[in-house]
Amino acid sequence: MSHSRQSLQDIFASHIQSLALSLRPHTVSHYRTVSRCFLSYLHSAFPQVRRLSQLRRDPHLLGWFRWLCERQPPLCNATHCGYLIALRRLFHDLAANGDPIQPALILVGDLPPLPRYLPTALSLQDDHLLQQELRRTHDLPAQALLLMRATGIRIGECIDLAVDCLRQLGTDPWALHLPLGKLHTERLLPVDQEVRQVVARILALRADASPDSLARSKGLLLPRSAARSAFYTTLSHALANAAQRAGCSGPVTSHQLRHTWASEMLRLGVSLPALMQLLGHKDIRMTLRYLQVTQQDLQREFHLARQNAVQPHLLPQLPVPCGTTSLTADLTGIRQALAATRHLLEMFRRQLGNENTHRKLQRLDKRLLSVASELDRIGTDLK
Repeated sequence: MSHSRQSLQDIFASHIQSLALSLRPHTVSHYRTVSRCFLSYLHSAFPQVRRLSQLRRDPHLLGWFRWLCERQPPLCNATHCGYLIALRRLFHDLAANGDPIQPALILVGDLPPLPRYLPTALSLQDDHLLQQELRRTHDLPAQALLLMRATGIRIGECIDLAVDCLRQLGTDPWALHLPLGKLHTERLLPVDQEVRQVVARILALRADASPDSLARSKGLLLPRSAARSAFYTTLSHALANAAQRAGCSGPVTSHQLRHTWASEMLRLGVSLPALMQLLGHKDIRMTLRYLQVTQQDLQREFHLARQNAVQPHLLPQLPVPCGTTSLTADLTGIRQALAATRHLLEMFRRQLGNENTHRKLQRLDKRLLSVASELDRIGTDLK
C-alpha cells in the first residue's frame, strides 16, 4: 500500500506501530529511536526529501553514515551496527508493502565490524574464593548467585524462575525448567544434587520473606519487594560485594558466572553441540565465544592425544561379548556367535512395540540367516 500522501515521520511511525504487535517493547523502542535519528538527520541535511521515492544511497544514506561516525558522544561499533540493521529492516519492510523505495540503500559492507570479546571466565582461584564466600553468606541473593554459577543460567532467567522450576523426569533424573528468556525459548536443564540443595535452601529462605515480597512475587522462586529491574540491581551488587569480600583479583559480573560454567563443562568433556543446547544458544558461534581454553587445558589435551597415538598403526580389536569367551575363530565358533546374535535380536524384538522397528529387526535376522547358510556352503567346500 502506497503512503505518497503521508509524511516520512507518519510512514515510519505507522509501520513501527504494526511491528509492535509481534515484537518486544524494547525492540520496538529501538526501531523508534533509529527512525527518529535518521529522519532528524534527513530533515536537517536534506529538507527537500519528503517522499520515500526520493531517497538515494548517495548522498542521503552515505551522509547519514558519516554523521553517525562523527556524532558526539561517538557510538560504539555494536550500537552503530544495530542502527544500520534496524533501518535496513524498516526499508525492506516498506518496500515489501509496495512503497516506492530504492533497493540496496544499506549494504552488508556498510556494517562496522563488531568487537570480538575475549572469554571472561573467572580464574580457578577466583572461582573457588567466590563460591566459598557465597556459601558462607546464607541469604537469598547469595543462593541465587550460587544457582547461577552451578547451572550457567542468565541472571534474567534466574530472576524469572518459577517456584516449581525443579522437575523430576524419571526415577532419578532432575531438570531445571527455564521459562521464555532472551531468545524466546524455554528449556529443561539437567541438574545434580548440588543444584537441588541450592533450590531447597532458596525455598526455605523464601518462606521467611515478608508478606509484601511474597505478594509481589506470586509463583516466582525468588521473592522481591520491588520491580524486576531493582532486583536485578540487587543481585549485581550482591555479586560485586561478595567478590570484594572473597578477595577476587578483580570485579565480577553475573555473566562471568555463565562463562565460567561453560568453560568448566568443556573441560569435563561436554561436546559443543550439547553445550549449545545447555546454554540455550541458537548458533554454535555464540557458544564458542563463551569458552576459555587455558594453557593447562592445551597441555592436558595434547598429552592425552599423544598417549592414544603410541601405537597408531595397530588394527582395532572388537570386544568379545560377555559370555562368549569360549568362542573360537573357526566355522563352529562363528556359527555359535551368529546363533547367539539371532537369539538376542529376537529377544530384543519382543520387547518393542513399534511395528516399523519389528520389521527392520526381522530383515536383519534374515540377513544373518543368509550369512549362516553361506558359512554352511563354505564348510561343505572345505571337506
